[in-house]
This record gives sequence, C-alpha cells and structure tokens, in this order.
Amino acid sequence: MSARMKRKVGAGNVAVVEPSKYNQIVLNCLLKRSFQTHYYQPLWTLVGAGAKQLSASARPTESVMPEGVEWIKSRVTALDPDKNCVRLENDVKIAYKYLIIALGISLHYEKIKGLPEGFHHPKIGSNYSVHTVEKTWKALQDFKEGNAIFTFPNTPVKCAGAPQKIMYLSEAYWRKTGKRPKANIMFNTSLGVIFGVKKYADALLEIIEERNIAVNYKCNLVEVRADKQEAVFENLDKPGETEVHQYEMLHVTPPMGPPDVLINSPVSDQIGWVDVNKETLQHKKYPNIFGIGDCTNLPTSKTAAAVAAQSGVLDKTISLVMKNQSPTKKYDGYTSCPLVTSYNKVILAEFDYNAQPLETFPIDQSKQRTTMYHMKADMMPFLYWNALL
Repeated sequence: MSARMKRKVGAGNVAVVEPSKYNQIVLNCLLKRSFQTHYYQPLWTLVGAGAKQLSASARPTESVMPEGVEWIKSRVTALDPDKNCVRLENDVKIAYKYLIIALGISLHYEKIKGLPEGFHHPKIGSNYSVHTVEKTWKALQDFKEGNAIFTFPNTPVKCAGAPQKIMYLSEAYWRKTGKRPKANIMFNTSLGVIFGVKKYADALLEIIEERNIAVNYKCNLVEVRADKQEAVFENLDKPGETEVHQYEMLHVTPPMGPPDVLINSPVSDQIGWVDVNKETLQHKKYPNIFGIGDCTNLPTSKTAAAVAAQSGVLDKTISLVMKNQSPTKKYDGYTSCPLVTSYNKVILAEFDYNAQPLETFPIDQSKQRTTMYHMKADMMPFLYWNALL
C-alpha cells in the first residue's frame, strides 16, 4: 500500500511505521534472528515439511520498503483518530491526513499452558512462527511411531487451511519413508467442519478418508506437557471436560487475536478488530482511516490472497476519498487458500464473503493438481517479491 500511495502523493508524503520486532515472550524463549527481516509467510507450510528452506522466505525489510518512503522503526502504542495522530514508543506522536491500518494478527502461544517454553523440547513444532517452523521439519523427520497430532485453535486464524496442509504433507512424507503404518494421524480442530466451503470440504473429506486420518471436531488444545509428550484438549461441546493424548509429533496452531494496540481502541469493534466497511475498507466512523488484512473485521478468511485483492479495492477507495468523492469499487470478500495435499499437489480454494466458490480457472478447482502446486510453491513467491511489493 505504501508503494501505491507513493505513486499517488509522492514518496515524501508517505511514512511506514514498522518495528520489525518479534513477540518478546517468544524471543526470550527461543532462537534469536535478525530484527530487520521481512518474511513471505505462506512459504512456511513448505518449510515445515522440508520442501523449502527458511531462507527462501526471507528478505531484508529495507529491500522491500519503497524507495524514498520514510520508514519509522518504532511500534504504534496508541491510535488517536479524533486528533488524527498515532502515538509511538518514547511518547512520539505522528500526525496524518490519511491512515491505513495494517497491523496484522497476533500469535498467542502463551494462551496454551506449557507454551511457548514447551518448544524447547523435541517432537513439537509450529509453522506459524519463524522460531518454530524448522522444529516442525525436525519433528517430522524424527517421527518413529505413535500419535501425530495437528491442532486448530478456538479463535480466528490467518490462513485457516495451513493447520491441515502440514498434516497432509506429513502423511505424504511418512508414506515415502515407510513410516506411515506406524503413524496414527489426528486432526484435532475446534471447528465443527473441516473447511468452510462445502465444495472444497467434500474434496478434503475424501482425501482424509482415503488416507485414514482421524478428525476430532470441537476439540481445542489447552495445555502441552512437552516433557511427557502429552497434549490436553478441551471438549468444546462439554466445557471443562478434557482429554489427554500422548504424541510422538505435535504441530501447534496458536490462538490468535487482534494486536494489543487495537483492543479497546476507538478504531476497533468490541473484539478489537479494525471496524471497516466490508466493501470499501473505509473506516465506519473515521472517513480518513482505512484498514486492510488480518487486523480488520472483514468477514472473510485472513489470507495473503485476500490482502492482495483488498489492496486493489483500497487503492481505488482512497483515490476517490482524496477527491472528496464516494468510493465505488467494492470488495466481494475474495480470498484464496491453496490447500497443499502432498509434495506435488494442491487444491486451489477460492471463494467470496458468502463462502461460494469464486474461481479463477476454467477447471474444477476442487481436484488436486500439480500445476496448482507449482503456482503455490514457485510462482506466487516470485510474484510477491517482484510484483506485489
């Protein structure tokens, strides 16, 4: 968005507040990495399965900042829309004429008892953090026999397909290495369905049955006893009732939520998501504020593809607002989730606000295809670095 704004109003009139710092709780417990690195996170599904290197997902943040745009390396501590300013660390204030809020979503491993410190132990990983994604691959390789458990939390998440993508890849890896007969694969999800769009859910359920994977619905991870290799799940249909599973491998999808700065903020709804018009991405109360991506309350899946679609709409919206005109371009909720089902196959799910397929290609996209895998693994990262940014 800063690149688009630069073309509109000139680099000297655009600033990006971006700290490039990681969650301090996780940082204290786990491996330290460069503060000034930008990651293409959709690749981490493949990094966790050993199909890509972590380094392939990384670029220096400086290299992706549009030239001439001011990069303010600080964290937003408060938003004051009535005074058209944002507050940063060290009591710095920045005034704005137009504000785009793109704060993303926060990971909350600490809301699961025993984490994040449990990641010090083997057999456990998570593709959602730069600090733990390579641990997934290690756990996958070290697997001998027993339960392999993959979790989905009782919160909104970014890339809702990712928790099961790594499951399908793990199953494929163990088939290839001859370990599959010794693996009892379980998908423990807080949801009541495998996927929110029926067309793709039906296709996934066929794969699950074919590969003998156990799915436990309404099942939420609440504790990890990593020293004993035990995972504790709450039955959401019977609150307070828990069940303990022994694991040989555990992939954790953490609970997620709005960044702290948005909770109880004037720009947010009651939960803490930026409160925007779902068609124009303009704030419902403050006409010079806009939201994009995972931090908003747009009723669609939180994916990179959704952000890409939103950016085009937001560009048009801001252009008209700057001319004191009403926005006309409408976002239909388009989002996409390339569901990786093996090391060379993908089901490309594309859908709108109504959970109806909104497909790009003149083929049945509920079928597993090698072409879609290469699009996910090779073409999309190239387009991200060289076109979107």
